[in-house]
Amino acid sequence: MNKQWMIYGANGYTGRLTVKEAKKRGMRPVLAGRNREAIESMAAETGFEGRVFALEDKAAAENLKDISIVLHCAGPFSATSQQMIEACLATNCHYLDITGEISVFANAHRQSGEARRADIVLIPGVGFDVVPTDCLAATLVDLLPAATSMALAFKSSGRMSPGTMKTSIEGLAGGGCIRQDGKLKWVPLAWKSRDIPFASGKQFAMTIPWGDVFTAYISTGVPDIEVYMAASPSMVLRMKRMRMMKPLLSMQWVQNMMKRRIEKSVTGPAAGERENSKMELWGEVKSADGRSACATMTTPDGYDVTVTASLGVVEYLLENDVEGGFYTPSLLMGADYATKLPGIGMETSS
Repeated sequence: MNKQWMIYGANGYTGRLTVKEAKKRGMRPVLAGRNREAIESMAAETGFEGRVFALEDKAAAENLKDISIVLHCAGPFSATSQQMIEACLATNCHYLDITGEISVFANAHRQSGEARRADIVLIPGVGFDVVPTDCLAATLVDLLPAATSMALAFKSSGRMSPGTMKTSIEGLAGGGCIRQDGKLKWVPLAWKSRDIPFASGKQFAMTIPWGDVFTAYISTGVPDIEVYMAASPSMVLRMKRMRMMKPLLSMQWVQNMMKRRIEKSVTGPAAGERENSKMELWGEVKSADGRSACATMTTPDGYDVTVTASLGVVEYLLENDVEGGFYTPSLLMGADYATKLPGIGMETSS
């Protein structure tokens, strides 16, 4: 397989961080996106090749003909992932992205058979969404193979990028989601709340539609899965009140208006902010006979994890021949992948 690879959406917040780290590692990605001025400027600055194309036309497949791996960083992925997947299937190019959207994971999984026939890897979520949590889930089930239920949780001390916030806006319209009896079940926003025993202490948290609701089931087979995010009681109350606004939040013009405001007013965290930010994760599995296993994990800022995790998967695919199909991070890289990344530690108990 040709070993040239591409970062699409290289001019976005996470894309720029990834390009910077790739250059530091001596990697030479092709930089791509739809913003000509931004891509050409980055190409001139880095010395990398730049390509300008949108995903709405056939230009994507034309620009992937000599590419073996694309790391797709241009979200919201609910609007961009399928077009890139189709281009990858047409050109026998491995597809990676940094999504956390359940619908994107589900859509990619439905195309696993096509990926096998094209002999390409489809692996969404190679960033903070969902590498650490997926590896945490797989580790817990290694500890308790008979697990029938799983709860995962995280808390962050950092700010979100514009792209992450726009994806979150879409999530408000969709409501919450859990896995029950092996099937996805859509539930109201902040459907459940509870105290989570993170390594630094207990924190109130609410259920959210995190990508692991989909991927942890594929990785482990555990039929009941809930994911929580640390939140203040007042935030949980606001989320519950927003349930009544779901019809309004589902309207496209409302979504567009909110996203435009984000584009004008939101910037991602600066380097100093990321250095002072960390993520904490917690997970627990239980079996039908009452046994349980728990684990906690600490990581650097989520955007820094996304950079190192995604580039690690790119490096692996550049160096190894992998059978085509749909993968989760732990299925491709192993349950211990997250703890091999810089600054990530995990403690388990059972």
